[in-house]
Amino acid sequence: MTTAVIVQARMGSSRLPGKVMQELAGRTVLHHVLERCRAIPGADLVVCAMPDEPQSAPLEAVARESGAATFRGSEKDVLARYLGAARSVKADIVMRVTSDCPLIDPQVCGEVLALRRDSGADYAANNTPRTYPHGLDCEAFTTAALVEAETSTSEAHDHEHVTPWLRRAPHLKRANLSSGNPALASHRWTLDYPEDLEFFRAVFAALPKGSPARINEVLAMLAERPDIIAINAGRSLERAAS
Repeated sequence: MTTAVIVQARMGSSRLPGKVMQELAGRTVLHHVLERCRAIPGADLVVCAMPDEPQSAPLEAVARESGAATFRGSEKDVLARYLGAARSVKADIVMRVTSDCPLIDPQVCGEVLALRRDSGADYAANNTPRTYPHGLDCEAFTTAALVEAETSTSEAHDHEHVTPWLRRAPHLKRANLSSGNPALASHRWTLDYPEDLEFFRAVFAALPKGSPARINEVLAMLAERPDIIAINAGRSLERAAS
């Protein structure tokens, strides 16, 4: 039984071009994400799944430096890209993580993997409903369910966003990991805008040197530094209103 963490990454971004290659605490954002994914308990390997285009070359270089396997596939059909990546490493279980979340928490991801395994669910996540900061999202599902999704839906939205069909198919068994504190969902820890990058740089600068920057450490630091939360708070309000 092989469990693969598949991280989708691309260079294009209308709001912050090349965002995953931005410098953060001496490394790229993608470095941070892949390194943290390699520490997820229960995961056997990490795959960086990127578009099959020349612009992906820097992403592939970072992935190899980080010890991740690589896979290239369709830019628009991300569902097919995920399935191709899963098949390339003969994965039975897939964990989906996006590359714009440099604070992704290995322990939380491991708990989602364990929940899927112990519940026998086809699909498990930690955001249905969300009780963790936006940016700690992860999903775990069987490759068999992913195959079914790929053959069952032709809707462009499903293929672009990978898991909508898995979230609504009535016959699939699903499970959700709750933090127990819905208020944590108000935190914005994802990289879409320049002010998000400013927020992350402030977070890493404020943490003690060598800190693993796990969820409780970041929350404790932010409780003492509301000025850092304020950096991208406007984007959190926009998202809540949308």
